Amino acid sequence: MLRTSKEIGFSLVELVVVVAIIMLITAMAIPQARNMMRSYRLNAATASIKSTVQSTRYQAIMVGCPYRVAFTTGSVNYQLSTQAITGTPPACSTSYSNVGGTIPWSTTPEAAISANTTLQFNPNGTVTASTGNSDLSISLAGVTRSISVSGVGNVTIH
Repeated sequence: MLRTSKEIGFSLVELVVVVAIIMLITAMAIPQARNMMRSYRLNAATASIKSTVQSTRYQAIMVGCPYRVAFTTGSVNYQLSTQAITGTPPACSTSYSNVGGTIPWSTTPEAAISANTTLQFNPNGTVTASTGNSDLSISLAGVTRSISVSGVGNVTIH
């Protein structure tokens, strides 16, 4: 059917139907997008902690003095500390001192770690938990990932 110049365009009913369809598709997509963002944030936090554990272990081996990394509940930050090299001949000090300030392991304040945990990294590459245990759990919006650190520094994410 051919339209005349007065009939060219869309009717109000057609426009309302198109807008309703767009709104319906958007309403269905928003929860999926939120779930994807939570999943990405949880994966990023887990990867950050894994990287922190591995790099702190390497630092202890490279420097030759023990290092510690402390994760605290109620915070998305961790603190590094070390027995720094002092004196002549060089030796590790007997007490730990902080290395810089706290460092965030997540940009999402809703992320949570299961328990206060302090991991100690020895110059020979071994790892022990001086506070808590070497199994950490990270939660975000009801989803939990577990991180296990073996005695020789292998990090496994479950």
